[in-house]
Amino acid sequence: MQINLQDINQDFATMLNAYDCPAILVTPAYQILASNQRYLESFGAIDQEQPAYCYKVSHNNEVPCDQAGEACPLSAAGISRRKERVLHIHHSPRGTEHVDIEILPIVDDKGEVKFFVELLKSVTLANPKVDGTGMVGTSPVFNQLVENITRVAPTEASVLLMGETGTGKEIAASAIHLASHRKTQPMVILECSGLTETLFESELFGHVKGAFTGATYNKHGLVEVANGGTLFLDEIGDVPYELQIKLLRLIETGTYRPVGSRETKRSDFRLICATHQDIFSMVERGEFRRDLYYRINVFPIHIPSLNNRKDDIALLTTAILQRIDDSGRYTVTDAAISLLKNHDFKGNIRELRNILSRALVLANTSIIDRNVIKSCLEIDRKIGGSSKSVTDLKSNERKYLLHLLETVNGDKDKAAALAGISTRSLYRKLQ
Repeated sequence: MQINLQDINQDFATMLNAYDCPAILVTPAYQILASNQRYLESFGAIDQEQPAYCYKVSHNNEVPCDQAGEACPLSAAGISRRKERVLHIHHSPRGTEHVDIEILPIVDDKGEVKFFVELLKSVTLANPKVDGTGMVGTSPVFNQLVENITRVAPTEASVLLMGETGTGKEIAASAIHLASHRKTQPMVILECSGLTETLFESELFGHVKGAFTGATYNKHGLVEVANGGTLFLDEIGDVPYELQIKLLRLIETGTYRPVGSRETKRSDFRLICATHQDIFSMVERGEFRRDLYYRINVFPIHIPSLNNRKDDIALLTTAILQRIDDSGRYTVTDAAISLLKNHDFKGNIRELRNILSRALVLANTSIIDRNVIKSCLEIDRKIGGSSKSVTDLKSNERKYLLHLLETVNGDKDKAAALAGISTRSLYRKLQ
């Protein structure tokens, strides 16, 4: 027997309107019985002329999510009798979008689940479609990344982003900041790699005039600039061991002293760190302080490599092309996408962007086909081969440029564009 909305206590409908986000009332059999006003505004009215099921309305599925290969929070809440949460991709009037789902079970005095309240919160930091903003993807590992960011962003927990070079750790850090309560304040970035001890201290803590040779003026440190906002330390594993104790003190107390100053200052910031290194192994080898490791590793998030999210390549390709060239006139053939999916990306999304940037130079039309992508990939192979056999820097550079010229059939303007130099510089380097 189907339950009719009229049979439901009016208090349930009133209860749904008390939530400040879209909400629906669902039975253990997945049937939607009621929705609040915010749901109507965000997702539209639900046709109640016939039974409406959450998996059909939200996913266009014919079976519940757990039978379609997805996590089902309703099923999980039915077992646990507790609130459950998951990130899903839902259909909406705006197209597909990531939605943070919370399921609240309503039990009777015997402990039996009678209904579920489903709360739906749109996630704006990521997109399952291309619209020019946010992180892009639909693969399971990407959705897990978005779910982790969505969970930790509203908190003050320190986050450690781990992943290979080029996976988008800075973009993930920005997403955390923009989804946090500090989003109206600055996010300050310090690239820790390659900094000397003096320069690292000066950049982070600032310095006073005369603190060291070349300090001709007072300088505010990035810690001071980040007050109220987010401090992002990229490649935290490269911080000199001698300075790690000062960084630990900053994180634990929020206090610091500019280089050359006796004045103690205070800064309130949210900390996000990133590294491509195995920090725990560095701790075991004595290269990274154990106490600092546990202080920054409150909530670790792994950023998946592009090789682990090949299903996102078509979507990423469209998004990257739009960001490189906003004319929207370029399209990539299915055969070209297949070639990209079969490629072993050692540079991850950064490498994909480089390939597509070359493709715009090499393409003679607005269609980027398999041959264009193949030419782009062959450039790296030829350069890699010559790099192993040639030790002289100038000779290696000349071979590189000659390979580019060969790839573009002698077009020096295109070769120069691919190399990131002027045509005049190309002529000079080839002489």
